[in-house]
Formats: sequence, C-alpha cells, structure tokens
Amino acid sequence: MPPEPTAAVAAATAPADNSRIHDIGYRHYDGTRLDRSYIRRSLFTQSLRGAYGLGRSAKSKVLPMILFAVMCLPAGIIDAVTVYTHMTKLPLEYTRYALYLQAVIGLFLAAQAPQSVSRDLRFKTVSLYFSRPMERIDYVIAKYGAMAAALFILTAAPLVILYAGALLAKLDFATQTAGFGKGLLAAALLSLLFGGIGLVLAALTPRRGFGVAAVIAAFTISYGAVTSVQGVAYQQGDHAAIGWLGLFSPVTLIDGVQTWWLGARSAFVGNYGPPNAVAGTLYLLVVLGLIAGSFALLMRRYRKVGLG
Repeated sequence: MPPEPTAAVAAATAPADNSRIHDIGYRHYDGTRLDRSYIRRSLFTQSLRGAYGLGRSAKSKVLPMILFAVMCLPAGIIDAVTVYTHMTKLPLEYTRYALYLQAVIGLFLAAQAPQSVSRDLRFKTVSLYFSRPMERIDYVIAKYGAMAAALFILTAAPLVILYAGALLAKLDFATQTAGFGKGLLAAALLSLLFGGIGLVLAALTPRRGFGVAAVIAAFTISYGAVTSVQGVAYQQGDHAAIGWLGLFSPVTLIDGVQTWWLGARSAFVGNYGPPNAVAGTLYLLVVLGLIAGSFALLMRRYRKVGLG
C-alpha cells in the first residue's frame, strides 16, 4: 500500500486557483421602482400600437391600415356629396355608419384580436408577464382596453370626418353635435362589446388561424341567422318578433340599444326596433352583461395559463 502524500506534496500537485473578482462597472439601481400601473399602461400602449401594426414589420401594417382607410373613405365621399350638392342634412346618420360597415369592423377584429392574445399563448410568454409584479387583472385590463380602444379609433374616426364635413356644409350645429355625440357613444359601446367577444374567442386557442376563423364565424353566422329569421317574421307580419330577435346577435344588439336609448333609426327589417320599454331595457342589460361576462371569462382563462 503506497504511503499517504504529505501536505507539502498535496499542495504542490493541487491545481492553481486562478479565480478573480473583477469590477466591470455595474452599479446597484437606486432609482424609482415603477409599479403595476406603469406595467399595465405599457402593455396597453404596446397592444394598441400592435393592433395597427405600429412598432412591427411593414407587412403587419398593411391590413389594419387598409381597413382603417376603407372605414374612412365613405365618410369623405358623403361629405363631398353633402357640400357640393348643398344638402340640408347628411344622407347617413352617425349612429348607422358603423352598422353599414360592420363587415370591415369584423375583419379588423378577426385579424387583430388573435394577434393580441394568441401569440402570448402559443409561445407561452404569459407566465413571463406574471413573473413580474403584475396580476392577471392587469393583463386582462390592458389587453381588453387596448382592443376596445383600437376598435373605437376605427369606428370614431369616420364620425369625426362626417362631423367636420357637416360643419363645412353649414348644417345646423346643434343637430349635428347631438348626432355626433350619440354616434360616439354608440361606437364606444360597440367597441367594448365586440372587443370583449373577440378576445374571448381568440384566447380559446393559441393558433391564430383558428382564432380568426372563430371570430368571423361568430359574428357572421349570428348576424346572418338573426336577419334571416327577422325577414321571415316581417313577411308574416309579426313585427314585434323582429325587435325581440335582435337580442341574439352582437351587431343587432348595438342596433337595438341605440334605437331605444339614443333615438336612432333602426336598421332592422322594416325599421322595427325593440317593441317596448321592456325589450329596450333588456337590450341594454344584455350588452352590459356580455361586456362584463367577457371580462370574467378572460380572467378565468388566464387563471389557467398563468403560473398558478
């Protein structure tokens, strides 16, 4: 059995310790630490910009900007016709503008709602958001608020153009201002309702294509089915049923609310809106319930995909 090495021999044969501590200039951060509200605002701003492709590639800007231009173009044409033909009122009410261009709004929502939430789910970055001093409610508020704001910009910008054209044509100021205000209120309600439903459908799947298809199908099928049945009711002379049937589609819900509560002319078949006060109140309650329900469903969805 070989003898044990002495301490001197062990020290001589041990590898040299070349470790060093280097000062490379990093300093401790002593500034203000921003809170959850700053993170929420940042996520809101980033999501709102992303809805129009700002801060993203040029390819991402094409579709939202084209849809925005398509939304505004008819308003400019209406203004030109009103001014040069000396009309005494606008040929299209402020509250009906978004209803006539609902297909454009639907395409925008179908394209941008999945872009807002599906990629976070697909690439599993939601847990990274929640690893910061950020709660689920902050994420949902920022995403919901950004989607609603993007839709409001899309629907309110043409109304601003219409209003400017009406004033340029020297139409009655009080009448146009009141109509413009009602149009903005209806646009805000539409943005909250459509944005909530669109985000819920998009958040169900991490696949953007599936989210796009779900949003288009939900809005197109529901509106087509409701208007078809309303047409049958109109042919049979059941005018009261036309107003009640509007409760089953997001587009007709907005129509019913602005018809009963804002004094707008209904776009239903035969211009028959909610038949009575009970129906008018129910329209408003259903819209508010869907908005609150969409927020609650998003909260539940992100409880499952967060760290908890």
